[in-house]
Amino acid sequence: MNTQTNRKFDLEDRLVDFGVSIVDITESIVNSRAGNHLAGQIVRSGTSPALHYGEAQSAESRNDFIHKLKVLLKELRETNAALKLIKKAKLSPKIDLLDKAAKECNELISIFMKSVETARRNNQKSKKDKEKGDA
Repeated sequence: MNTQTNRKFDLEDRLVDFGVSIVDITESIVNSRAGNHLAGQIVRSGTSPALHYGEAQSAESRNDFIHKLKVLLKELRETNAALKLIKKAKLSPKIDLLDKAAKECNELISIFMKSVETARRNNQKSKKDKEKGDA
């Protein structure tokens, strides 16, 4: 298996593992009005990046790929904010799990921000190359 394929599955696995950690956190959140609200939010936003990544792998164009990665990033950012709220409001006793998930969330945000930047740059380069070919 080549390095690019390994990286693809590494990211997919990381996103799946991240989603599982979010499920674990969700199950540890106190049963209260605020706890239930944030549990619902974080289980949706924290598990969807893995699903959006799968969609991005089947993108119909580079623009579609970029769009899907941007949606994935929005979900990661929402999850990051929810993790902070849960921790500050002391809605889960699993502080170590919250900290580990927050660290991974920030790393994933950095990775996918770079991916979007790279895809945009390649998209611009491709457009310029195409224009040169048409001239």
